[in-house]
Parts: sequence; C-alpha cells; structure tokens
Amino acid sequence: MVLMLPVGQMRKKLTRSTAVVTAAVLASIVLAGNPAQALPGTTGSADAAVGAVGIHQVSATRAVLNVFSPSMNRVISNEVLHSPGGGPAPTLVLLNGALGNEDGVGWLNNSGVEQFFLDKNVTVVAPIGGRFSFYTDWQTTDPVLGTNLWQTYLSRELPAAVDAAYGSTGKRGVAGLSMSGGPALDLAIQAPDVFDAAASFSGCPAPSNPLATAGISAMIAGGLNNPFNMWGLPGSQGWRDHDPSLNVERLRGTAVYVSSSRGAPGAVDRIPDGAVPPFGGMAVEAMVNYCTSIFVDALRRADVPATVSMRDEGAHTWPLFEDQLREAWFTTLAPALGTS
Repeated sequence: MVLMLPVGQMRKKLTRSTAVVTAAVLASIVLAGNPAQALPGTTGSADAAVGAVGIHQVSATRAVLNVFSPSMNRVISNEVLHSPGGGPAPTLVLLNGALGNEDGVGWLNNSGVEQFFLDKNVTVVAPIGGRFSFYTDWQTTDPVLGTNLWQTYLSRELPAAVDAAYGSTGKRGVAGLSMSGGPALDLAIQAPDVFDAAASFSGCPAPSNPLATAGISAMIAGGLNNPFNMWGLPGSQGWRDHDPSLNVERLRGTAVYVSSSRGAPGAVDRIPDGAVPPFGGMAVEAMVNYCTSIFVDALRRADVPATVSMRDEGAHTWPLFEDQLREAWFTTLAPALGTS
C-alpha cells in the first residue's frame, strides 16, 4: 500500500523499531558493489571557462555531454536524454547513488528511465561522478576524493552548459536516490533561484540526526575518505545548514516530492521467485524511512506543501526507485516544470 498525501494531512509517528537500524549495517550495505573506477572526465586548465567541451551522440535521443567545471578543475561527463526534435525544454537533473555511476550502476543502466522519458518534453541530465560526495560543496579538499564542489557544479556550472547545448525554458528540477535523495532537496534549498522542483527517493533528508550522521560518516569513511572534510565535525553548523529537515521553510515555493518504504520487499521490487530476499536493501530502506519520517514531520509542523509517498513495501531496489520517479513525475515534477 502506498500512502500519498499532501504533507498537511500526514500524521505519521516515528517507530522505535525503525530507529534501531544501526549505522554499521547501513554503511556495510551501501558500500557493497564493484570498486569505484576512475572518473570518466579528464583534467582541464584552471582558467578555462565553464561549458560543454564535447557531445558524444549515442542515439537520436541519448548523448554524453562533457562539461568543464572550473570549480573542480576537471571535465565531468553527463548522460543526457533529450527530445529528438530539439527545441527548448525544461531540465531534470537525476543524481545517482553512493558510487555516482562510476561503477556503471546508475539511472540509465539500471532502470527504464530512457524508455519512460522518450515521449516527454524534458532534457534529463545524469552526471557521472561524485562517489561518496553527497553532491555538496565540501569544506576541505579530501586526500582521496580531491576537490568536491558538486553544489557549485550542479547549481551554477552544469545549468549554463546544458542551456547552451540544448536550449531551455528556464525551468529546472533535481531528483536523487539513496545517497543523493537528501542532497537533491538540499540543492533546492541552497539554490532556490535554480531549481523549481526537488525529489528524494529513499534518501535521508535529516543528516544531522545522530543516527543518520553516524551512518553517513561510516559510509564516507568506508571509501577511505574523511567524512569531516564534508561539513565539519558532527553536530557542527555545516551539518545543520545542509539538513533539509532543519530548513524546510526554505522549501516553501518549491515543488517537493519525498518517498520511502518501511523496507519490506514487495511486488514493486520485482524480485524473481525463489531469489534470496535483499536483506541489505531492506535494512537500508528501513533506515532511510526513519530519516524521511523526520523530514516529513518537519514539513507538517511548518505547514510546507509537499507530496509525500510513504510505502509499506520496497527494499531499496532499482525497480522501487524507478516507480518513485514515475510517481514523482506525474504528481510533482512535470507540473512544476510546465511539461507532461
């Protein structure tokens, strides 16, 4: 069952059973998968101007747009879905999960979004890179990850390049899954002049909560990175500044969609008969459901409008994320972007 209501009608209580999912479990599951590969972009000169440095056309509606980022001094590759007829269209940025699609696991490879957007008047952009970055501007350069200024790239540099390459109506949205769900909302908070809509699919939009902070820090550290290089020490102002649950008032006027599940596997996950249940995904989904509930409760208290989809079933799988995206598109993203 999916409970989807305007946030003003939500009266969801947090459960102790959800809160006991430990940070160690979260970190061990999210880090599972192939080792991250090198970024597909190449290093550029520091004084080069932001903009598209090349477009590789994969098909009539799919391309890879390479964009130089002055802030990070490198070229970022971005997968793009666009209308075959061309012409100005709104932009939807789809953020990937913990490894940033550097391992080949991402929206276009693991879901049906390419087919879904085939008849939609929107330019979809999915950046490749940003593993463990939470798509934010880090306070300190990390010895392993290097310079992480993803907020600057996504809110200032990428939009200009996309507009120049494909044209734009001036409307933009951002959506993320898992690691990037909370950051998608934070991007809309930090850059309200850029994003008209934001969506979180099974993300954690309450990162300064102690349990969430522990899980996030463990995830980043698991990649041999220093989590305190991101927003400073846990509990510091940096963590609070980038916590959507503490800044819901700044989302007023932005079209918001948020969704998570209790973690029980179900039909939405499309798990083959006889397959081992995705216990790791179940644990992670329960954790992010706890985070999402904190955010939803904050929205309710502030009476900030949003579309909330709290589900009984879903085990942090790609079919779940795709279903959330489809729901978000029709209820929230498309209306806010002025398209269909």
